[in-house]
Amino acid sequence: MNAGQAHGRGGRGSTTSKTTLTTETDSADNDADLIPEAAETARPGIWELALPSILGNLSYTVVGLVQSKFIAALGTEGLAAVGTGQRIFFAMQAIMMAVSAGTTALVARAWGAGDYTEASRVTMASLALGGAMALVIAVIGIVFASPVAGVFGLDERTLEMAAENIRWLSAFNVVFAAMFILSAALRASGDAWTPLWMSVGVNILNIPLLYAFIFGHWGMPQMGVAGAAIAAGISFSIGVGVLLVMWVKQKFRVKHVKGGWWRRDRLRRLLDIGYPAALEQGVFQIGFFIFLMLIGIYYGTEAFAAYNIGVNILAVCMTVGFGFSIAGSTLVGQNLGAEDPAGATRSGWRALGLAIVSMGSLGLLIIIFAEQIAVFFLDDEVVTIQRTVEFTYILGACMPLLAVEFTIGGALRGAGDTRFPLMATILGLMVMRCGLAAVATYLGLDVVWVYAALIGDYVVKGVMLLWRFHRGKWKTVVKMPE
Repeated sequence: MNAGQAHGRGGRGSTTSKTTLTTETDSADNDADLIPEAAETARPGIWELALPSILGNLSYTVVGLVQSKFIAALGTEGLAAVGTGQRIFFAMQAIMMAVSAGTTALVARAWGAGDYTEASRVTMASLALGGAMALVIAVIGIVFASPVAGVFGLDERTLEMAAENIRWLSAFNVVFAAMFILSAALRASGDAWTPLWMSVGVNILNIPLLYAFIFGHWGMPQMGVAGAAIAAGISFSIGVGVLLVMWVKQKFRVKHVKGGWWRRDRLRRLLDIGYPAALEQGVFQIGFFIFLMLIGIYYGTEAFAAYNIGVNILAVCMTVGFGFSIAGSTLVGQNLGAEDPAGATRSGWRALGLAIVSMGSLGLLIIIFAEQIAVFFLDDEVVTIQRTVEFTYILGACMPLLAVEFTIGGALRGAGDTRFPLMATILGLMVMRCGLAAVATYLGLDVVWVYAALIGDYVVKGVMLLWRFHRGKWKTVVKMPE
């Protein structure tokens, strides 16, 4: 434990000497009840945050692989439809990513400063804001599912399945948003274990529901690709119900508050941090749309399905990166809140080193067994297997670069510096990846050259993010109120 951690919730000194950031009072709340136990306020280490986050997301990865195996029984069209549905669903989640970025940065800052009331009020404001936005997005997804899915150049049957998948995912969008934001707030406070247990419970429910709704077993209707979305929606609804009941009953370190949370300056801070993250996610998804459109239109369903299968195979590596991203963003925010910028810098660099070693090792292992893994998922789909192996080689080799994007990008967002990652995404994804892919398509090159455009994307983003973190301007981007 370093010096900053030893000071616990006060960072550099006793919490009694710190001036509370929040001056708001509300008779409906007893702020003394919002102060956690001393053991809960000690600043965690990287592994305390990263390990449960990795395990939690690994459970989602396992479910994704099981889902891919089930859907593979429906043929390449089914795999392409699920991949399309997931891609559009992630695009719709861009606004949720924005709210979550603000939640993480502000909750972590308040927690590091010892202002636990403010951390709870930020959480409540984030849930209200995110829920309202999620409802609007859900309506858009249900109404425009077919036209949006149609941009990928899929055949008629695949398009129909993809649109149905998108509609069902959209129907549960508010549930997904509640899980996403509340989990982000808990992690920002240093509690990464509660989201882990919730994700494990949700995914234990999800697997039998996938089997039931995809194939029509145990009295359930046979829904095919749409069944995957229904299974996820039901399992998440149950998980979120449990999470919200426990939160209202004050079972977590971030407490439920009844009043004092709807303040203009708090919402403004959430939006100031969040809107560049929303733009980044928007650019990110548009770039992916363009990239996948080139693959789907010019290289066919097999190449399109291979991309999605390859991403699922390497999701275990990205799960590890996401865990270190959460750890880095939380510790950077908490250290800055405790007025320890040197500790914030150390946390970011250490998270990066651990992520490079972990993700690089896993990527190498998957490359070695790429063909065997592809055969397991695709059986006798010869062309799709070949394309999947090619893509897996390329993305697996990029894992150290992806480690930079995950950890340093997460550290910057944890500090509230969301504008620079936006610029890095524009130049890396839109200019480099899509530009190189368009050139390869125009020249009529093999699809492997389109896949290889990923390398240029990750190199550009990695260099830019490392430069920004080294410069240190992120330490003073967000000004918290006195």
